Amino acid sequence: MNGEGVVSGIGTRIDETGTLIRDGGAFYLRRDLGGRYELELHRTPVDLVEKRVRLAGTLVGPALVYTEGVAPA
Repeated sequence: MNGEGVVSGIGTRIDETGTLIRDGGAFYLRRDLGGRYELELHRTPVDLVEKRVRLAGTLVGPALVYTEGVAPA
C-alpha cells in the first residue's frame, strides 16, 4: 500500500476525489492529489471500479479510510 502524500491524522474527515481501484479483495482510492487510501466499505461498489469518484469518510488508520459514501465524481 502506498501511503505517500496521504493525510496522517487518525479521525480526520476525508472528502476527496480520485479513481476507485480494486486489488484482490480490497478497494482503494487512487487520489487525485497523489497516493492512495485503502477503503473499509459497507457495500461493494463494483459498478464504480476504475471510474472517477468522490469519497467521504474518516481516516481510521495509516492510509485506511472508513468509507461513509462513494459516488461518481
